Amino acid sequence: MGNKAIVVAVDGPSGAGKSSVSKAVARRLGLRYLDTGAQYRAMTWWMLRHGVDVADRQAVTEASGKPAIVSGTDPDEPAITVDGQDVSVQIRTPEVTAAVSAVAGVQPVRDRLIALQREIIAAALAECDGVVAEGRDIADVVYPAADSKIYLTASPEARAERRSAELSAVDAIGDSDVVGSSPDTHPSLDDTLSDLTRRDAEDAKTTRPLEAAPGSTIVDATHLTLTQVVDHVVGLVEAARG
Repeated sequence: MGNKAIVVAVDGPSGAGKSSVSKAVARRLGLRYLDTGAQYRAMTWWMLRHGVDVADRQAVTEASGKPAIVSGTDPDEPAITVDGQDVSVQIRTPEVTAAVSAVAGVQPVRDRLIALQREIIAAALAECDGVVAEGRDIADVVYPAADSKIYLTASPEARAERRSAELSAVDAIGDSDVVGSSPDTHPSLDDTLSDLTRRDAEDAKTTRPLEAAPGSTIVDATHLTLTQVVDHVVGLVEAARG
């Protein structure tokens, strides 16, 4: 470890490309990778699988301490497990996507997962060169002291296209662990756009998906390729690292 260990916080709205960019940046710089959104999705998947009414905040609160959620931090294989089961594919289904905002809006859920995220970040700083952590409130809630803060955004239309492509990839596999999941239920682009708009509104109740945290550099990926975005973010991180 010849460089200072750092934390790179990548924030921004759903569908902006945070995961793809963050994993690529982590690979390029030899850092670990943390997908905080996957943890909220994993919690939501567990709730749905166990019949918890995600609209019932008390029920979600009471169940929030039960699942054992473990995040892998290898950017090449960022597995996430719930009670020992790899749920990397299952958490990307439309059913989980539709329910995750409700679960993530319950404060005891947030308290538990934010504590877990901070533990993972601390371990990455102690054991390696640092971590690229991505999620909606990384830069201002989870780790405000991040060395480099990136707010990655894109137009609603571009975000919808990217999310639609992600859902198509999930649909090709399917998920038998979520009731109602089917390869034939992929929403239209218009439906995906509407869902992103709804999620932005829901997420704004607990996070700031359409507002950059103080000290963040805004990167608009609407008209950029993945490689261009990654190159730009790597440059910003290297400048922050000094």
